[in-house]
Amino acid sequence: MLPNKVILITGSTNGIGAAIARCCVAQGAKVMIHGRQEDRAKALVAELGEDSAQYVIADLADENAYSDIVAETIRKFGTLHGLVNNAGIYPRNNIDTISLPICEQIMRVNFHAPLFLCKAVVPIFRKQGTGGSIVNIGSMNAYCGQVDLLAYSSSKGALMTMTRNLADSLGSDRIRVNQLNVGWTPTDSEIVLRRKEGLPDNWQDRVPKMYAPSGRLLSTENVATHVVFWLSDQSAPVTAVIYEVEQYPIIGRNRLNEVVIE
Repeated sequence: MLPNKVILITGSTNGIGAAIARCCVAQGAKVMIHGRQEDRAKALVAELGEDSAQYVIADLADENAYSDIVAETIRKFGTLHGLVNNAGIYPRNNIDTISLPICEQIMRVNFHAPLFLCKAVVPIFRKQGTGGSIVNIGSMNAYCGQVDLLAYSSSKGALMTMTRNLADSLGSDRIRVNQLNVGWTPTDSEIVLRRKEGLPDNWQDRVPKMYAPSGRLLSTENVATHVVFWLSDQSAPVTAVIYEVEQYPIIGRNRLNEVVIE
């Protein structure tokens, strides 16, 4: 699905990002791995092979990083066809605990970085004349979100509006911009976090069917295959789509008939 495509994937040294990188390479692409931990980046490049993968280490809280990441991708591969804005942070906070520094940190990584990475790749896509595909990794929390993810949910809502706005303005340049609002996916970091919050060691295998109708939560591989489709020419010319990667309807779902009041 991605023959000879070069794809830049932020936050791709583990979790969903690493699964996306593996899936892209399996579909014929070359990938630029991005992260902050060099040992993990090196390990993933070794797994995928240096002909198919390279890496760049950068902190997305640094405003100088965005153009540098894109420039390094061009230096290593000579071209660029797709961008996946996957990196994100999700510190817990609500209206009682939120502070300006925390809010600014979350927005810088979850919203400002995708925006300015888009700004960095658009001139390249335009110059090549063949367009390009941008896939933003959002969250079902963009619509409202859990009560202790106030700033994170807001950042994903902002990303959703940005996706539609850029898709509208860049369509004539053959640059497509779509967003995947991903549901509950037990990445390694999510598993550890939920354990710290009191869930049992194997909580991911015991989630009620209200949250996992299929009997299990999403896997990182499930998400990755959807990303590949939206990166590929098979999804063209569709743009401005907010695509929900979940196993039940996000909006309008009503389970009041299942409530037990004792």
